[in-house]
Amino acid sequence: LDSVMDLSLSVMNFFAIRHAQTPADKEHRFGHGKAEALAALVQGAMLSLAAVFLVYEAVLAIIDPQPISHSDVGVAVMLVSIVLTFGLVLVQRRVAKSTKSVAISADSAHYTGDILINLGVIMALVLSGQFGMPYADPVLGIIVAIILARSAWSIFTSAADQLMDRELNDEDREQIKQILLSHPQVRGIHDLRTRRSGLSSFIQCHIELDGQMSLSMAHGISDAAEAMVVAKFPGAEVLLHQD
Repeated sequence: LDSVMDLSLSVMNFFAIRHAQTPADKEHRFGHGKAEALAALVQGAMLSLAAVFLVYEAVLAIIDPQPISHSDVGVAVMLVSIVLTFGLVLVQRRVAKSTKSVAISADSAHYTGDILINLGVIMALVLSGQFGMPYADPVLGIIVAIILARSAWSIFTSAADQLMDRELNDEDREQIKQILLSHPQVRGIHDLRTRRSGLSSFIQCHIELDGQMSLSMAHGISDAAEAMVVAKFPGAEVLLHQD
């Protein structure tokens, strides 16, 4: 059941990420990047429902424990699943780090939880099937539900940050300031505003220039400063106002 849900969510993320990368149009002048955050919200909701369902099943199993059969087959399936999932998580983490995609980060967090879940399933199968401990399965099921709930919370917060236009982290903001101030003719900056939308970053700022220079020169300085920021934040849309 968990793998069927994983497949469904990954297919949804695939289409959400494709849609998020479509160019801006007349109705969506800032692009479609928030489609990723919406997909992440759906993923968080599905994980939450799965956690609730698992707790419900675990409570029933505690009230009326049932013996587990064919535990050796279950262990073999879980070991294969762990190896495949581990490889997937490694790829997703690399891609999420380079793109800062909230949808891929959410999927990676989910599959990382799956590795822990699969280890729990193996423990439950061994303890219940080999050592005759019927309560091990529902107890570990509740622990798995807690892991799912934590993953869901992490996904919700990441998606909400993007939908609510949360600022980039302090390290990135400080780096942007230092890049702009490194231009010899930029005397100061203020009103820096940043946000992320899908794979894109939006950076806006006022730069302070010599008031005696020509408009043409001020515009050239602004273009050069924007290029410096984009070089460090590829794909970012930078808008500088000259004061």
